[in-house]
Amino acid sequence: MMNSKVEYRKNNFTWGSVLLVKVRELSHHLVGKRKTIEFGKPAYVGKRDDSDLLRKKIFDMPYSEWKKIGFSKGTLHYMEQNARSEKPFTLNAHVREILKTWDNGLSVNG
Repeated sequence: MMNSKVEYRKNNFTWGSVLLVKVRELSHHLVGKRKTIEFGKPAYVGKRDDSDLLRKKIFDMPYSEWKKIGFSKGTLHYMEQNARSEKPFTLNAHVREILKTWDNGLSVNG
């Protein structure tokens, strides 16, 4: 959670960095170095992998194609479990690339 990106002062920072800046601002305010303090909550910048199209591709991927690509049955099983749930999920970069290039029945190998 601390490594998640947030937008703060028109830049993206990690939560940990923003927390450090806010604590420093508070301490400067308490000792009188700073007159004002900002208590705004930074907006979370989250990139989600779990679009409806991606979920559909996971369900449409037959095991035989998945095996030809070189992945295990377990990987496909857990991806299908994650896609079935309503919760957001992420994929490893190499798996995400395979799913982007796979198009219902067309193998990525040719």
